[in-house]
Amino acid sequence: MAESICRALRDGALEGEHAPALTIKDSIASPLGFDVFAHVLAQLSSHILAGKSQSRGLVLVAYTRSPLFYVNLLKERGLEVNSSRKWFHILDCYTDPHGWKDRIVGRGKVNDATKEASGLSTLCKDVKDTDKLCSLAIELGKGLIGEVKGRISFALDSVNEMLRYASVRSVARVLSDLRSHDLASCVFWLLHSDLLEDKVAAVFDYMSSMVAGLESGIPSSNGLRISLENLSLTEQNFRRAKFSVRFKRRNGRVRLMSEEISIERSGITFSSVSTDGETMGGSILPKVQFNLQLSEKEQMDRAKVILPFEHQGNGKPIEIYDGRRYLADKNTEVAGTMQMTDSNKVLQCWCCYDITDAANNYSNGGIF
Repeated sequence: MAESICRALRDGALEGEHAPALTIKDSIASPLGFDVFAHVLAQLSSHILAGKSQSRGLVLVAYTRSPLFYVNLLKERGLEVNSSRKWFHILDCYTDPHGWKDRIVGRGKVNDATKEASGLSTLCKDVKDTDKLCSLAIELGKGLIGEVKGRISFALDSVNEMLRYASVRSVARVLSDLRSHDLASCVFWLLHSDLLEDKVAAVFDYMSSMVAGLESGIPSSNGLRISLENLSLTEQNFRRAKFSVRFKRRNGRVRLMSEEISIERSGITFSSVSTDGETMGGSILPKVQFNLQLSEKEQMDRAKVILPFEHQGNGKPIEIYDGRRYLADKNTEVAGTMQMTDSNKVLQCWCCYDITDAANNYSNGGIF
């Protein structure tokens, strides 16, 4: 499933359509969103280097990590950082988001730490101006491809940090402008859903063609006392989680897929969900109180039930039941009515009683 996401970002946008957009969501119960973001970033970068992607470069808008961190991340994934100036650039919104450090004389360690990544990054000194930020990201993308016709991928490592400096409408406009730009091949960003209202998170879900969510497979303690067992289960949330992805197709349909992810020393790994529903620390599905299969006796009893419109093959003529009484039953009732003894008197309706017969009965002393 993670390969499907990377493949969709690699293939990029179709002519006349918006670029594919991916939202990666996590929460405090399963804080593995950045690991997934780094995995997608590394996979897309490797496709760009190999020439397998529609995109010819990648612009990363960094809010929560320094440019040096991402340079080392690419090195750890075995990517060529020396040639990254030709296809990779960082818009640094982390080092000096308000432009305050220009006013400070002795910056010292800050310069030394970012010296290696200085050639790959451009400092943004006013993150509140979202229009300028969007224009700067697009200009950096144009600088990567030059005059050659091509497309660029855009990545944003934290929508929550953007919302600290700008309104929801401004941030949504930046993402929409990047996705709809002719230069864009794909856009993806990271979002911490539990720090936002549901209606705010729904805005970014609506803008995305793919939504990847991380859920904890371990039930919460519900306010119970902290114990060694609870701590052990909580630690697993930092190593394993359920990874669910919703793909929005062009015909309007939605495809849902899910996997399990685990964080190891070697990196992040994806595996299929267990067939029995058992995951980390317990079952994620409620145990039902009924059997899903019939026993042999129940199967035999079900076979004996006579269904309408079904011929049982017992030698009798085929009669189709239409919800009314059978014709044979009607004939039986008519025959029983005709067979009446002389001692029984037939009751006649008052409206059908002849007035002459009534006078004769009265004169003979009969009962009127």
